[in-house]
Amino acid sequence: MLLEFSCSNHKSIRRQVLFSMLAGKDSTYEGRTDEIAGIKVLKTAVIYGANGSGKSNFIDAVSFVKYLVTNSIGHQPGKGIRQLPHKLDGFGKESSYRIQFITKGIRYVFGFSLKNTMISDEYLYYFPNNRQTKIFERDGEEFTSGSRFRGKFSACKDVIKPNRLLLSCAANFSSVQEVADAYAFFNDELVVYGPVNQENWMNYSLYQMHGNPKMKAAVIAFLAELGTGIKDIQVSIDQKKLESLALPPFLSDEAKALLLQSNVDAITAKVKYEKFETDLIQEESSGIRKLFAIVCPMINILANGKVLLCDELESSLHESLVYGLVRLFANPDVETLAQMIFTTHETGLLNLDLFQRDQIWFTELTKEDRSTDLYSLAEIKNVRKEENFGKGYIAGKYGAIPMLNLNFASVVSCM
Repeated sequence: MLLEFSCSNHKSIRRQVLFSMLAGKDSTYEGRTDEIAGIKVLKTAVIYGANGSGKSNFIDAVSFVKYLVTNSIGHQPGKGIRQLPHKLDGFGKESSYRIQFITKGIRYVFGFSLKNTMISDEYLYYFPNNRQTKIFERDGEEFTSGSRFRGKFSACKDVIKPNRLLLSCAANFSSVQEVADAYAFFNDELVVYGPVNQENWMNYSLYQMHGNPKMKAAVIAFLAELGTGIKDIQVSIDQKKLESLALPPFLSDEAKALLLQSNVDAITAKVKYEKFETDLIQEESSGIRKLFAIVCPMINILANGKVLLCDELESSLHESLVYGLVRLFANPDVETLAQMIFTTHETGLLNLDLFQRDQIWFTELTKEDRSTDLYSLAEIKNVRKEENFGKGYIAGKYGAIPMLNLNFASVVSCM
């Protein structure tokens, strides 16, 4: 489970922001938390804010850390790390990232900083018996290991580079179980969903529903819980030859000839309702298509206790479907320790008794330098448990919403 994430100098985020899934004193919904390693952790959280206020940049920062952990081992010598700092600070000022999480019942803290597109420092600690223990610390290309791990990372000395994380190197060139578990959290248990991987998620779902009867049964039950009216889904996958007219015109004749020799999967999916059926790709709405794209990954995340971060979950989905998805993650009867953190503009969710104050977060641009500030509703004074959060947000009571006093008449008069 994700406990905390903080970062600075990443895109619109200039000064350090801190996001926490640690449960606060608000006990409005006891079933919305899990206790693990003696820590009460929230299952769901939502982030609101105006367009351009930094919601997506916060998700991007988490995604960047995941990418660097899992892929920096492949960075070639001399190549800088691709990361966008804040415009006013640039590459010359450190960009810092810190994440605290629990995996295999043990708490870990991992962090690193970048400067001039290279890694300047890095550390990994864990907490056996709730006592902080050093696994490694790094300064530049030099690193030291904790007393329990002396000599365990000697092979990493030949592969560590200024553009490679030691965690990435150690996961590939050492046999330390704690490092393997920490790496697995980023590689397998931390899932980030956004526009880039939507097509991959759809393909995964269709292949799962075609070849995995248990997954298909779970999908039908999942859709029934959401009240979609869908009774069945029939997926067929056949091999077919590409047609020349379907190939991009800019390809060379040699490339076209090579592609025309290969077979590709032709996938059809029929959605069955009570009295009719539809073609998923050709006839269904964008909302139903997105629902089918995320359904199998969602089931996998719930079944295996993973952490999902989703940017604009409500995009193409009806509010009632988003409500159903959040309820599934918050369900106290779900035994696995799954979490869902998402950004949204859907204020109706704040009126549905889904979240308590420490689960609601906001992003807002500061006036002095238009950098992102991130804060939770629990940090704002004089907010009662029973008040209408959605109404308060729209009214600007919590900040994080633009153009509250915009005089549209004056705008039109300029035309």
